[in-house]
Amino acid sequence: MTADRGAQHPPAAGEGRPPAGAIAVQDRYADDFAWCYGCGRHNPAGLGLKTHWDGEGTVTRFRPRPEHMAVPGYVYGGLIASLIDCHSMATASLALYHRDGHRLGDPEPVPRCVTASLQVDYLRPTPLGPELVVRGRVVELGARKAVVESELYANGVLCARGRVVAVPAPPTMTGASPGQGEG
Repeated sequence: MTADRGAQHPPAAGEGRPPAGAIAVQDRYADDFAWCYGCGRHNPAGLGLKTHWDGEGTVTRFRPRPEHMAVPGYVYGGLIASLIDCHSMATASLALYHRDGHRLGDPEPVPRCVTASLQVDYLRPTPLGPELVVRGRVVELGARKAVVESELYANGVLCARGRVVAVPAPPTMTGASPGQGEG
């Protein structure tokens, strides 16, 4: 990913603003698997994350609210980890979908991935207030896993970096009603 020197985010294609009416990865998850706290469209208490292609990678934008505070003026580290995790899962799911010959808008739902490993490096405190931009890219795509590297920026300054191993969701996780899955 980007080196930490200067910690400024270089401009990218579209600056992460999807075109009007663009379909997000999360909009194409199957209904029975769209309950995630971070990105599930059926979870009214969730964060409502949306991931889109942007140039060579993906982008998610999120504005933290006051309840996402760690200490006055700064974002809670758990939220940062959640943003990197959910964004990376969406990136991996989209990469698998494309690998299998699909494009967003195809009738088949996007496959879901779950986290096998999550590593987050907190590079500097993340201010509460500005919109956060998470950018991801797949660095390894195999038959049984995808490795995604994501970076989180506030005001164009790199604040956190993550490396996530994603695996396809096992069949035991799909088809269950909310609250009926395994803990």
